Amino acid sequence: MVKTNIPEGFSDMMRFGLVEALTGRRSRRFFRGADIPDGVLAYTSKHAPMPLSELETLLVVTACAGNTGWHNMIYRAEIYAPHLSNYAGSASGRTFPSAAGFHTSKTFFTDDAGLYVLDNRDTPPPVERDADGRSDVEGLLEGLRANIRKLQDGRLGLPCEVPHIEAHNTWVANRPGTLLVIPVGDLAQHVILNLCYLLQNGQVMMDDVNGRTIPGVEQFSALADMDDPLPLTFVEQLSLSELTAELSTSCYAGTLMLQAMGLGGWMFNGINPLSMLGASGDPEVPGLGFRFDEDDRWALPNVTGREGVMEACCPPHYPDMRAAVEAVVERKFGPGGPFNEQTPGPWKDTPRVRRAAQRHDAAFRDCVALQAQYVFDTFGKFPGTVPSIYLMPYLQAHHLDLDFYDTFFHQGAYLETHAQHMERWHPN
Repeated sequence: MVKTNIPEGFSDMMRFGLVEALTGRRSRRFFRGADIPDGVLAYTSKHAPMPLSELETLLVVTACAGNTGWHNMIYRAEIYAPHLSNYAGSASGRTFPSAAGFHTSKTFFTDDAGLYVLDNRDTPPPVERDADGRSDVEGLLEGLRANIRKLQDGRLGLPCEVPHIEAHNTWVANRPGTLLVIPVGDLAQHVILNLCYLLQNGQVMMDDVNGRTIPGVEQFSALADMDDPLPLTFVEQLSLSELTAELSTSCYAGTLMLQAMGLGGWMFNGINPLSMLGASGDPEVPGLGFRFDEDDRWALPNVTGREGVMEACCPPHYPDMRAAVEAVVERKFGPGGPFNEQTPGPWKDTPRVRRAAQRHDAAFRDCVALQAQYVFDTFGKFPGTVPSIYLMPYLQAHHLDLDFYDTFFHQGAYLETHAQHMERWHPN
C-alpha cells in the first residue's frame, strides 16, 4: 500500500472501539443502488451501486480470514504427557478460532470485478508481532493480497432469485456493488483430524447407523478402548458443529469490521449452499464451480471440491481414504506443518517445542485410515452422514444508502462511522 493513498477513514477505523463495534452491530441491508419495490418499507435508492474500493475489500477480507501470526497450540494432554498435544492442522492462526487449530477452511469472495479465493490457511504469517503484541495492519493487507487468486472475471454466477437465494434476500444478496465473502470448509479433512484427535485420546468409532463395530478395528486395542467406541454420527455431527463455528466466527469478525469502517452489510445464511457451490444441477448456475456427485443412497448431491483450488480430503481427489489420511498427516508433520521443527514459531526455542509432539506412527495411521475407508465404502462418500464440503454462513459488505434510514428510522439507526464514511473514505 502507498501510504499517501490511505484515506482518513483508515485512521478512524484503527481508533474504533471493540465495545462500540459490539453494541453498534446491526444488519444494515439497504445499500446504494438497492430497491425495495413494495411493502411498508418500499424505497428506491437515488444513488448508483458503488463497489467497495480495493482497500475496503482487502480490509473486510482480512477481518474475515487474515493470517495474524503463529498460533500458540495446546500445550498438554494428560493422557499422553509429556508430549506436546499434536492436534493442530496448521501452524498459523487467523482472525477466527478453529477447533484444536485444525483450520480446514478457505475463503472465497466475489464482487463486480471477479471471483477470488484466499488461500492462506498454511502460509507463514506475513508480519511478526511487535513487543506489545500488535501486528502491522498494512503488512497484513499486503500479505493477504499475495495469497489472493482470481478465479474468473465478473461476479459469481448465482441468480438473485428463488430457489438459489431465499425469497427475503433476492433484492439484496450478491447484487451489483456488493462484496460477498464465502468461507468454505473441508469437512472431510476436519473429520480425519478429529479421528486423529480421538485416537490420540484412546477412542475409535462404531457404525451406529448400521449397528455394528468397524471390522478390523479390534487389532488396534493397544491404541484405544474397544469397549467404549463413539457413534459415527456423533463424531460427524461434532465435526460439522466445530466447522460451523469456524466459518461463523470468520463472518462475525468481518461484521465487527463493518462497524469500524462505516460499511453496511450483515452475516446470513439465506443462499442455497448447493447453488453456491455449483451443485444445483443447473448449468446456468455455476456458483463456485465445485465438483459434485450423486448416489441413490444420498438425499442430496455431495460436493467434494474444485480441482486445483480446494479439494476435500476424500475420493475422487484422492485414490482412497488412506491417501487422504497420509496427506493430512503430512500437513501436520511435513514442511511448514505445526509439528515440523523447521517451521518458525512464537517460542524462544521453537524447534524444541514443535518436535515435542508425538508423531503418528504406522499403526496409528493404519487405524485412522481403516475407519475412514470403512465409512467411504459403507456410505459411498466421506464423511458418511454429512457433506464433504460445507459452507454456512456468508458475509456481505456494501455502501449504505443513509437516505433510506433517515426516511424510515429514528436517529441512531447507524453509527457515526456510517454517517462519515463517504467523507472519510471517498472524499473525491
